[in-house]
Amino acid sequence: AADKINLIPQDFFAELCEQIIQHLNHKIPGVNTAELCQRIQTSGIEINVGDLAKIANIVSFLFSTAARNNLSTEELVTTLGNAVSTLPKHAVQVIRHVWNEQGKSISVSEDARNMATVGQFVDIKWKLGVAMSSDTCRSLKYPYVTVTLKVADPSGQITDKSFEMTIPQFKNFFRQFKEIAAVLETV
Repeated sequence: AADKINLIPQDFFAELCEQIIQHLNHKIPGVNTAELCQRIQTSGIEINVGDLAKIANIVSFLFSTAARNNLSTEELVTTLGNAVSTLPKHAVQVIRHVWNEQGKSISVSEDARNMATVGQFVDIKWKLGVAMSSDTCRSLKYPYVTVTLKVADPSGQITDKSFEMTIPQFKNFFRQFKEIAAVLETV
């Protein structure tokens, strides 16, 4: 991972670290590595989303472990120096700065440690479509709904999950959401 971190410019790495701290503080649902990766690629750097997600997981683990052990900035940098000799200098500088500025704000409560690891819903998008024809059928005229859910997994990575439904399935889906909304209003 250190060689991949070396590819990421300091400003993008700092933004990644900031987003991770915000995620650990429950201010944002997750780190949108796909969007950040696209911006890094646009700047001319060759990196894929999977590698960036691995880096985000490593940094997230680093920050959450440092928070759990209540490490000072110097203790974190010393530990990093002892454990990871191949970490680029600019990455260590960014980690030092971000941890020094915002590290103490990470709250590691017992409830957060014992919480079940489930994803967090971020956004939903849907669109109505009609399949006009296919290789095997000349005239389908079959309406369907495509739903895309944006979900942050427990590590903070934001992913899209898409699925298609028939109109009756979508009506049932919508009815269930209305039931959920009615129950939530009683809470």
